[in-house]
Amino acid sequence: MYSPDDTIVAIATPPGPGGIGVVRVSGCGARAVAEAVGEPGRSLKPRYATLMRVRSSAGIIDRAILTFFPAPHSYTGEDVLEISAHGSPLLLRSLVEASMAAGARLAEPGEFTFRAYLRGRIDLVQAEAVQDLVDAVTPLQARAAFDQLEGTLTGRIAEIDAALLSLTARLEASLDFPDEGYHFVPSGGASREIGELVVRIELLLQDAGRGRLIRDGAQVAIVGRPNAGKSSLFNQLVGAGRAIVTEIAGTTRDLLTEVVDIEGFPITLVDTAGLRSTAADAVEAEGIARAHAARRVAALTLVILDRSRQLALDDEDTLAVTDPTRRLLVGNKLDLAPAWEDTAFGGEPILHVSATTGEGMATLRHEIAMRLAGVGASGTVQRDSPAITNVRHVELLTRAKAALERGARAAAEGTPEEFVVSDLNEARALIEEVTGTRNAEDVLHTIFDTFCIGK
Repeated sequence: MYSPDDTIVAIATPPGPGGIGVVRVSGCGARAVAEAVGEPGRSLKPRYATLMRVRSSAGIIDRAILTFFPAPHSYTGEDVLEISAHGSPLLLRSLVEASMAAGARLAEPGEFTFRAYLRGRIDLVQAEAVQDLVDAVTPLQARAAFDQLEGTLTGRIAEIDAALLSLTARLEASLDFPDEGYHFVPSGGASREIGELVVRIELLLQDAGRGRLIRDGAQVAIVGRPNAGKSSLFNQLVGAGRAIVTEIAGTTRDLLTEVVDIEGFPITLVDTAGLRSTAADAVEAEGIARAHAARRVAALTLVILDRSRQLALDDEDTLAVTDPTRRLLVGNKLDLAPAWEDTAFGGEPILHVSATTGEGMATLRHEIAMRLAGVGASGTVQRDSPAITNVRHVELLTRAKAALERGARAAAEGTPEEFVVSDLNEARALIEEVTGTRNAEDVLHTIFDTFCIGK
């Protein structure tokens, strides 16, 4: 993948000008780079920020703060040099070029974090959490990623792995002494212990859906007949006038999307063309077709109904094509006199809002979050960070659970212990793949290639 013996360098701050820019160097040549770019004869005290002039081939170019972290007490576990200079892209590139002239090479995407993983500073779960934390756009996303970076999931998986290792070792010890009749696991004990491990994995997986929602978000489509107030509602949820709102039916012709934070979840809202049986022209017809495509793939559909006008055939058609289990009925124009009663929907709950005044919008936001994330025992969306947010972890733990369930059945049926051990070893291999104790090289490529350069 990468050569772990090279000294690497990269700009660690986002592209473009800024008040401060950071150049990061890692590897055995980091000290030599410090001597090449810093002031001659000045040494760096480990982990102390030192202000000095820095230079490139063009001479002295800035005053910067240099911090040297000797191995193994650094982010990567190697010697690391961080240069905090003024955030001019030209200046930072000059420092990178000077570092390369001193023996470093340009880092690949994710290479700093990959080295931290290789040297045992973090495991694979924590490495993936680094990227999730960088990509976080809501406070809940950041909190979930930080919890994983702190080792919350790692610790729970390690406990399961340790218990599984203990059980496997005792079963294998029984196999080693068949003639002596030693049994290090009581009759029925193996099935019981495996069952307990299955329950512990199930507890991790139960919250995985909410974790995936926090990490990846969900799409919510807003549909309804023309002039029901879809675009006004979209603007209220977004908090800005993104969609054009007029009295003319069919104003919205194409899909309009915006990512919003709804109770910590990154939700992609999709405003759609008004749904009606006859379109004014080919452009509107295409907009209606796209609206149907958007609501088909959405995790949740908001069906907007104009409560100030009698229900029409277009409303009935919209209700007929939307899935009751994946929709939320919203009666808009709460500020106007109602033209129908809630009983018209056969007992299906409906929320009433005013996209004009904003009345009821807080309740609507909460209901969207509840529908997408599930409801806790208290009737509120769970606010604690889920242990699992990554689909790779979910898939591996699901397969490990299946292997343990096979082992539990085999033990309960009195199957020879070597077959039970085989299932347990399969489960252990899958569990260890989560944290990176065992991992194929192509998996590592896939994970670290998504990182930005400098991380």
